[in-house]
Amino acid sequence: MSDALRLGAVIITQGNRPAELNALIESVRAQDGPPVELAVVANGAPLPPLPADVRTAESPENLGIPGGRNVGIELFGPDGRDVDVVLFLDDDGLLPNRDSAELLRRAFAEDPRLGIVSFRIADPDTGVTQRRHVPRLRASDPLRSSRVTTFLGGASAVRTAVFPQAGQLPGEFFYAHEETDLAWRAQDAGWAIDYRADVVLHHPTTSPARHASYFHNVARNRVWLARRNLPVPLVPLYLGTWFLLTLARRPSGDALKAWLGGFRAGWAEPCGPRRPMRWRTVWRLTRLGRPPII
Repeated sequence: MSDALRLGAVIITQGNRPAELNALIESVRAQDGPPVELAVVANGAPLPPLPADVRTAESPENLGIPGGRNVGIELFGPDGRDVDVVLFLDDDGLLPNRDSAELLRRAFAEDPRLGIVSFRIADPDTGVTQRRHVPRLRASDPLRSSRVTTFLGGASAVRTAVFPQAGQLPGEFFYAHEETDLAWRAQDAGWAIDYRADVVLHHPTTSPARHASYFHNVARNRVWLARRNLPVPLVPLYLGTWFLLTLARRPSGDALKAWLGGFRAGWAEPCGPRRPMRWRTVWRLTRLGRPPII
C-alpha cells in the first residue's frame, strides 16, 4: 500500500555547503523503496554541480526560505502534483536511516487526513534533540511521537494535496514562522500534523539567532501571523502573550531593539491576504495543547 505514494524532496541551497549537500543527496538516494525524486533550488547563488536527474532551479536573488521552497514545490509541477508528498530538507542535514521514506509513505497512506509530518532533528555527534525542535509545548521527551499543531520546515514532509486547499508557504515572511502560517491554514482546511520521532534528520546543533535578521523577522512575522490567520479577538491576546514572553527572556539591548523594530514593521508593512481561521480550528488547536494565543 505504501509503495503507491510518490515522494519528492526539495532542498534549497546558497552554494556554501557543497559537501553537506552532496551527502544529503546521497542519503536521499539510499532510501529503501521506490526512488525519491530530488529538486534543488539555488537561492541567490549559482547552481552547484548536481546529478543529471535532479530537478533544478536557479534564482538570481535570495527569495528567503519559504520563497525558495515554493520554487522547489513547483519543480514537481503546479502545487507539486507530480508527486504525492514533498519533503523539505535543510542542505546541511542528513537522513541517517534508510527506512525514513518508507515510514513516511506508510504514515500518509494509513491516515488520509494526515497533511504534514515533522521529523525529529538530532545532532549527529551527540544524538541530542533540542527542545525548540520538538513542535509542542510539552517538549521534554523528544522520543515521543504525537499529533501537533506546527512543524519544522527543514525536516518535514507535506502531502501535496494540502497546497491547493491551504496555499504554499508565505514567501513574504522570508524567514521565521512560515511553517506555523502554513500549519494553521492546513489545519483550518481539515488536515492533521504529526511529529514522528522515528523519522530522523541529522543536523548540527545551532542557534536560530545566528541569522542577522533573526530578532527583527521573528517579531515582524509573529505580527503578520496573527494579522493573517487569527480571529480579531485573539490578535491582541496572541501578540500580548509573546510581547511579555520576549521581555521575560531578557534579551540584550541590541536584540530587543531589533525585536521592537520588527514588531512595528509587522503592523506597518503589508502581510499578504487575511484569512482568519474558524473558531472550530481554534478549539481544535486548544485540544491539542496549543491554543493560538501562545
